[in-house]
Amino acid sequence: MKFFYLSSSPNSKGLHEVHDRECDNIPDAYDRDYLGPFNTGKEAMRKALATKKKVGLCEKCCKSTDYSIISTLND
Repeated sequence: MKFFYLSSSPNSKGLHEVHDRECDNIPDAYDRDYLGPFNTGKEAMRKALATKKKVGLCEKCCKSTDYSIISTLND
């Protein structure tokens, strides 16, 4: 799990960005809100959407590299 934050100020596109704690582009402590621990940025974005209308994922730390895992059990 990673710890995610939401920027308090919108970016140039008008979106509040979700960042992982280790991101180089994360805003200063006074310019972000703690979202909590999540497996992916997409999960953190669900919580962020409860507080802000326009939310986006940071292109640097929240790139979508997660894949769905489908498992079938054979008897």
